[in-house]
Amino acid sequence: MFFPDDILLDVAVRGIVLTVVALIFVVFTIRIVGLRSLSKMTNFDFVSTVATGSLLASAATVSEWPAFIQCLVAIMFLFVAQYVLAKMRKSTDNVENVLSNKPMLLMRDGVMDEAALKSARVTKSDVIAKLRESNALSLDKVRAVVLESTGDISVLHGDTFDDRLLDNVQGFD
Repeated sequence: MFFPDDILLDVAVRGIVLTVVALIFVVFTIRIVGLRSLSKMTNFDFVSTVATGSLLASAATVSEWPAFIQCLVAIMFLFVAQYVLAKMRKSTDNVENVLSNKPMLLMRDGVMDEAALKSARVTKSDVIAKLRESNALSLDKVRAVVLESTGDISVLHGDTFDDRLLDNVQGFD
């Protein structure tokens, strides 16, 4: 690509130049599309972020210009698809339901929901670890533990609790 007669120099320069160009391209694209392009609000967002990283790595290691351009085009398409799906998600619940998992209530008022834990394939020790991580000092003060649509576990604890925080959470009635 750069130095066809000196393979070592070509590999070194290619690795540096293509990585820098691809990184600048990704940063520039994120500036246009917005930070939401790196979020993990939906399954698609997470997969897009992982795929972007993989394509960026591929772009840094290609040996021909068409492959490099193909990586950049694929990255751009991922951002465009994510942007379009985010707009569609905002406009219709059907798209939202397809792209997003519904958050699930794992614990309420200090009592773990065994059926929800089993359904979500989350262990009690996972929940206890999250409780410690969130500085919950007493199970009696834990108002809710929610497995979010992103896969994160949220712990809501304290003396008072607003039930609106559990709107659209599976298992909350």
